Amino acid sequence: MPAYHSSLNDEPDVRQVGNLAILPIKTRIRGPAPQGELQHATAESMTAITSPFRTIADPSQPDIIDETLDLFRANSLFRNFEIKGPADRTLIVLILYVSDCLAKLGGARTVPTQIEASKSLNTLSVESFPIPGDANFALNAHYAPPASRSDSGEHHLVTLKKGLCLLTRSLEYLRQYLTQVRQELAARLVEKLYADGTGKPSKWWMSFQKRRFMNRSLGN
Repeated sequence: MPAYHSSLNDEPDVRQVGNLAILPIKTRIRGPAPQGELQHATAESMTAITSPFRTIADPSQPDIIDETLDLFRANSLFRNFEIKGPADRTLIVLILYVSDCLAKLGGARTVPTQIEASKSLNTLSVESFPIPGDANFALNAHYAPPASRSDSGEHHLVTLKKGLCLLTRSLEYLRQYLTQVRQELAARLVEKLYADGTGKPSKWWMSFQKRRFMNRSLGN
């Protein structure tokens, strides 16, 4: 049986940074995730990342975080995965992050309560982490780094500065987007882990803490 892919691969005109899809999420957490309809945007037209806003993704439809939680356990059993679109790249990063979350909770000295788990994973969400293009990002072979849109045929200083500025904005945007998504994913994961009301994380979920999709780790 093959691994499962994101149903969002076929969404038209999805914004990408590098070749990773920037998808709307259902959240009240502040951040730069796109609003409403998926629409194409270049680095020049990005909303300033210093002005975060709330998403308005369709609450009746699953978003990339719902897909991640639905597919995590099944896909964690696979070491090979054929990437079929930019949403798959987002899915990979988030599935690996769920593994990091479970490992974090599993490594605690005592079994964490739901409140303790929420605090621990929220802290993990905002800690420094590698993104595509960073030297320590484990999946650089499958991801394109954020690229400036400067004309490679122009070597004037002004063009170089403009290209570096756009590259910096793309890197910052991607990092802040992934931070927002990680926070929302961690919050929903905790809800699933403690859904049975026992006050302890689900043994079924925690049994996957050592499973690594594609045999990789994000390095947290």
